Amino acid sequence: MQRAREQMEGPMRVLVTGGSGLVGRAIERVVKEGEGREGEEWIFLSSKDANLVSAEETRSVFQKHRPTHVIHLAAMVGGLYKNMRQNLDFWRDNVHINDNVLYMSQEFGVMKVVSCLSTCVFPDKTTYPIDETMMHNGAPHESNYGYAYAKRMIDVHNRACFQQYGLRYTAVIPTNIFGPHDNFNIEDCHVMPGLVHKTYLAKKEGKPLQVWGSGRALRQFIYSVDLARLFVWVLREYDEVEPIIGSVGEEDELTIKDAVDAVVEGFGFKGEVIYDTSKSDGQIKKTASNAKLRKYLPDFKFTPFKAAVKETCDWLAANYDIVRK
Repeated sequence: MQRAREQMEGPMRVLVTGGSGLVGRAIERVVKEGEGREGEEWIFLSSKDANLVSAEETRSVFQKHRPTHVIHLAAMVGGLYKNMRQNLDFWRDNVHINDNVLYMSQEFGVMKVVSCLSTCVFPDKTTYPIDETMMHNGAPHESNYGYAYAKRMIDVHNRACFQQYGLRYTAVIPTNIFGPHDNFNIEDCHVMPGLVHKTYLAKKEGKPLQVWGSGRALRQFIYSVDLARLFVWVLREYDEVEPIIGSVGEEDELTIKDAVDAVVEGFGFKGEVIYDTSKSDGQIKKTASNAKLRKYLPDFKFTPFKAAVKETCDWLAANYDIVRK
């Protein structure tokens, strides 16, 4: 069996799983706009290319492309309410996907894998701000424990790969991601695409904007294009096995109401905004520290929140007929 510790000759051949999703499309954009290097090959996989829950299909796609590097974004994902309904599905599908991708990477001699985690991996009861050392310090929030534990197991797998084979596979832990090419399905999506889609419809139909929850919950939002630039940097430059949080700073944490206000401004929505407090807020707070990221990249510039929201609103309006909804 080939091992990734053997140096591979030739240029990087990067396989991006989940390549047609929110972060995958953003990585494709930044690679085309200057982050790519001469001689590199970037392969963006979608679920049409392989069902990564299947070990056979995963093996086949690795056999076909023979990547030297992998950015692993593929996952069964959904918003708060979908997670609350389907914890078992989220656990099983994601455990299979992650094990298949990481094991095939090891078997096919992949030098570096960068996987995508989520701040939901962190304990529900914890001190703030959360940092990379705290992932396994307690149970995650009960609303999405299936997904959270499956994502935590990537970190366990990475550490075991390093201990047993010296492989430097790692992970990025982003905060709330948003941007073009998101899943805008109102029932099952995350908070920002849900707000963007609802506001678009409210403006179009001349109806009030109904927001689920009180608007008090706090979140750090990261624009998908900024996260894409961080993924490319981690792939090239970051040598730790321990994960790294990809996020704006604690000082940039916003309430859901702040996010609503930015989307309303982005669309120029003039109607009434109603907060439905019978709906769950989810975790009220999960403030993450980006001190480790800033140690490495003190001058990294994040896109201003309102500018990123406006770009997302404009993209949805221009592409409404083809977006995932």
